[in-house]
Amino acid sequence: MSLISFLSKQFISVIEWDEPQDGILTYRYPMQDLEIQNGGQLTVNESQAAAFVNEGKIADIFGPGLHTLSTRNLPILTDLMNWSKDFQSPFKSEVYFFSMRQQIDQKWGTATPITVRDKDYGAIRLRCFGIYSYRIADPKVFFNQVSGTRECYQTADLEGQLRDTILAHITETFAASGLPFLDLAANQNMLAAKMVESLKPAFAALGLEMTQLAVENISLPDELAKMLDQSIGMKMVGDLGRYTQFAAAESLDLAAANSGGGGGMGSGMGAGAGMGMGLGAGAAVAQVFANSFKTPGAVPAAAVAETVSTAAAAKFCTDCGKSITASAKFCSECGKPQ
Repeated sequence: MSLISFLSKQFISVIEWDEPQDGILTYRYPMQDLEIQNGGQLTVNESQAAAFVNEGKIADIFGPGLHTLSTRNLPILTDLMNWSKDFQSPFKSEVYFFSMRQQIDQKWGTATPITVRDKDYGAIRLRCFGIYSYRIADPKVFFNQVSGTRECYQTADLEGQLRDTILAHITETFAASGLPFLDLAANQNMLAAKMVESLKPAFAALGLEMTQLAVENISLPDELAKMLDQSIGMKMVGDLGRYTQFAAAESLDLAAANSGGGGGMGSGMGAGAGMGMGLGAGAAVAQVFANSFKTPGAVPAAAVAETVSTAAAAKFCTDCGKSITASAKFCSECGKPQ
């Protein structure tokens, strides 16, 4: 090498990396046409690690602190490059920085509903989503298994892999819990803790550590949610026969409120007719209720509806209020046209 070529070379005496933004997991320090000065300074910030890589193989790893680079603290790289222990010349190597801090607020969720077996409803489809956090725990494993020699590796590059890994464990975790759907929401923290335990080996295989996972919501698809609401409504109503009796009793209020049109005496008599019809229907239904209370279940709900229908068909004169046949055209008492 000529003297001019040697002097034209650039030597690095200080190596450090300040993370410019969130979401960067690994960063390759720019080393093109550069050599590291033996005795140079390597600064590794808190929540970082730095690794020296030779020909694609990770060698020495440094934690937080200020490190003086020499053959004494680069033993693996020294052996790989066959340096003597008194080697003092500049050397060429690739340096990778790793962000060791937690990557928080990562999203996970079911793109399509997952099917699980439920003890109350049989096979059901669920939607769920939440957040999780992780960090690089083993830079060497992460470099070998995930990031490799890429210039920059970010959380977005890993998002799909981790999300699918989480979703692969959801069905197993929910099924193993034995909880019915209606109890899942009340046990979200317990389910999240179980998912973290089941996911740790899968994350460790990538050089990662899952530090937190939260289940924020568990729900049914819209069509199943509507069916569940109907089922809950029926259970709230209880016995269908009793509900029918209640509905029939409510119809008495409508009958009693039907006072007819007109004013003066006609209006008053119409009100009396409506009240009479309501009282008549009420008496009939009361009898049915009495029978049903004496012998529960003996009187079907249909009997109540039929009784109310018959009582409601009774006709009263709109003028004098006398009961007349339903087909009568004139009142037999006062002769008022009907």
